[in-house]
Amino acid sequence: MIRVKVCGLNDPSNVKVISECGPDFIGFIFYRSSKRFVGKYPDKSLFINVPEGINKTGVFVNEKSPRILEWAKFAELNIIQLHGNESVKYCKSLRATGLLIIKTFGVGTDFDPGITDRYSDACDYFLFDTKSEQYGGSGGKFDWNLLGNYHFKKPFFLSGGIGPEDTSIGATLENHQFYAVDVNSRFEISPGIKDAVKVRNFINNLKKYNK
Repeated sequence: MIRVKVCGLNDPSNVKVISECGPDFIGFIFYRSSKRFVGKYPDKSLFINVPEGINKTGVFVNEKSPRILEWAKFAELNIIQLHGNESVKYCKSLRATGLLIIKTFGVGTDFDPGITDRYSDACDYFLFDTKSEQYGGSGGKFDWNLLGNYHFKKPFFLSGGIGPEDTSIGATLENHQFYAVDVNSRFEISPGIKDAVKVRNFINNLKKYNK
């Protein structure tokens, strides 16, 4: 079963509605340069509106680990997604605190899947996003064939331009470590606000066709 992460939410009422759509993960972006930044002083209701059973993921870019730990405690995050240039040593030290770690890799035409191997003992999941000058949020797809049949050592999330029409994604990308999809901009009404109808239909159809 392919799981679903809905990322980049920053409105408490929208979080509550999207939670009712049945995602497996909800992502909050703590990167100030993002249009979906949760804000410098977000209201705690943004995070407590996520019910038990849905993993709360915090997305960080080259952030200092003490600050991540502060946010993880405040927002009661289950998982930390590292979307910058974090080293293996950095990922290991953060993981040693007991947090689950997703390490993101930008994928372009020159992507070498083998680069992930050295992170295999430093994280719990990989995430593959479209390579861009920014740290994610491009809204564009990369060539999923670049992942091919490489035997990744961790389950991975697929991100980058995934839209409501991509419900057959499991048949398109056949890799036994393909664990979850990460959706964001193509399900938005405005930055940080998701369309619940699109999200609900996508989740229902994805899980129907990718059992």
